[in-house]
Amino acid sequence: MKDRCKSVKKINVLIADDHALVRQGLKQIIELEPDIKVIGLAADGEEAVLKTQQLSPDVVLLDISMPKQNGIQTLRRLKDMDSTIKIIMLTFHEDREYLFETINLGANGYVLKDAESESLIKAIRDVYQGLNYIYPTLATELVKEFNRREVKSQKRNNEDELTRREYEVLTLLAEGINNKEIGDCLFISEKTVKNHVSNIFKKINVNDRTQAAIYAYKHNIKKI
Repeated sequence: MKDRCKSVKKINVLIADDHALVRQGLKQIIELEPDIKVIGLAADGEEAVLKTQQLSPDVVLLDISMPKQNGIQTLRRLKDMDSTIKIIMLTFHEDREYLFETINLGANGYVLKDAESESLIKAIRDVYQGLNYIYPTLATELVKEFNRREVKSQKRNNEDELTRREYEVLTLLAEGINNKEIGDCLFISEKTVKNHVSNIFKKINVNDRTQAAIYAYKHNIKKI
């Protein structure tokens, strides 16, 4: 009988959003659940930091777009203050750049504001238990962004693999100079230049001289 009378530990939640209607709406939805309690509301990032310090919530629901200090800045401050704080980002925007950035900063969850209430409740419970939660439609976006950045990183690594001579050839190629003229500039044969150009194309993953020139321009590759 005593065990049945023991109170269940509730998940204490702080909601930070600059729209009063959103804050109150989220509060009403969350408090329908017997195991979750809203212990505080914040209207901007600075207030979210202050109330987190005062109330020590288990989970913070953090809007990305807020005045004074946006959600990303607030996330960084909260994680610097205590890396164990559980934070779920809230947004109307399916922006994968925001998603990737907040995950890198240590966000534990990411939910769209127009998601069904069941998803928000699941996110709170999952994050409280030490899991991560990404709203299903955003999970695909996260994978896409991760893959895009991996490809970009690989290209950067390939560029770093250019030899000093290949780097010199690429800078001259980007100026529109033909192989014979490049050879004359560097005092090497035209055949050697062709070999260097072929290796450069493979390393920076391009198919022709125009693409190589564009690559050099985008990556600010200049004469050394």
